Amino acid sequence: MSYQLSAVVADVELLREQTADLDHAVLAALRQDFALLPVTPQLVEELTGALPDYHPGEPTAEQPFELVFSPALGGLLDRWSRRGPVAYLEAEFAGGIGHQASAVWLGGRLSWGPRFDSAFTLPRGEWPINAALARLGVEPGRWLDPFAELGLHLERNTDGWLTHGRRGLTADYWDELAEEWEEQEFAADQQPERPGPVGDWGIP
Repeated sequence: MSYQLSAVVADVELLREQTADLDHAVLAALRQDFALLPVTPQLVEELTGALPDYHPGEPTAEQPFELVFSPALGGLLDRWSRRGPVAYLEAEFAGGIGHQASAVWLGGRLSWGPRFDSAFTLPRGEWPINAALARLGVEPGRWLDPFAELGLHLERNTDGWLTHGRRGLTADYWDELAEEWEEQEFAADQQPERPGPVGDWGIP
């Protein structure tokens, strides 16, 4: 199964305030009052006045992001980060093989990263996305790591996150569906059995 991510993550109120007047900004709810802003070509063009560029070839530690951070785009995240920490996250996986990268802006400048990993030999908390989320202030919870704690596993690609945001889904949407299904199954199990048609009992 594949996974792809290109998004800005920050406090939901910060992102809501900064994107309120944008036509191509779609915020998807995460846990702990964070939100995810899928980075699409249309959004980049609206933010910077130009279509985005992408680096050729596979990302590496020297060139961690596929998206080229133009001065206009970097300056935008600088400005947003004056209101609180902002992270840009990229990931791509297929068949269990892939990479992830991240960077964090705070106080009007790039404050951490970019970080890149494709080997994942470090402890899980030091993987680029988990480390960036910790710097945003994500708190440990019942989930495996900050990535799962916020719900970044719930959608598999940008289109999924756009749908998530447009439908106003919460990060607990799938958990709620599972709980609803379990409750329905439990209720059905508690119903007394009723005899079916006469033929079901072998009576002519």
